[in-house]
Amino acid sequence: MRIGARLALAALPLGMTLMLPATAWAWPTPDSGDPFTMTTDKFGCRSGTVRVTLRNQTRQLARFDLRSDSSSVATGSIPARKAITRHVKIRRGGSAEIEAYSVSPTQPDTLIDSTRVRNDCPWGHHHGRLPFTGPPVDLMAKLATAGGMVLTGGIVWWYGSLWPRSGRSPFGP
Repeated sequence: MRIGARLALAALPLGMTLMLPATAWAWPTPDSGDPFTMTTDKFGCRSGTVRVTLRNQTRQLARFDLRSDSSSVATGSIPARKAITRHVKIRRGGSAEIEAYSVSPTQPDTLIDSTRVRNDCPWGHHHGRLPFTGPPVDLMAKLATAGGMVLTGGIVWWYGSLWPRSGRSPFGP
């Protein structure tokens, strides 16, 4: 095969990636037709809640329904060009899918935005330290190893006194 053909074959995957369209994002930037946007802050460990901000983009009142794992947490209205904040509680060690719906009396509820929030805060009031659960493991491991070595040494000594059998007693002439 000539060098030109090899270079063309090597450049084929690169050329194909340039020809393909960019990957689509799961949730694109807010749609210009959406009445409001939803943003979530980092999870607050002290309060056990996450702050959800709904910001109205239109010049008219927008009705919303905020849901956590498909159960309604807050409903209401957002004034024109204003923002409101709601706090959503998440149980310890769990996560919740927070969804914001636009509510209209004439149309079914429209999903505006959705995000998953995890409560991965350390439990208890000792942040950075583990609770006392007994003696140190390394001490127990050292004691078990020492005991095993003494036992193994005793077995090897006993077996060494029996083998090889020379026909005489290991304890006498």
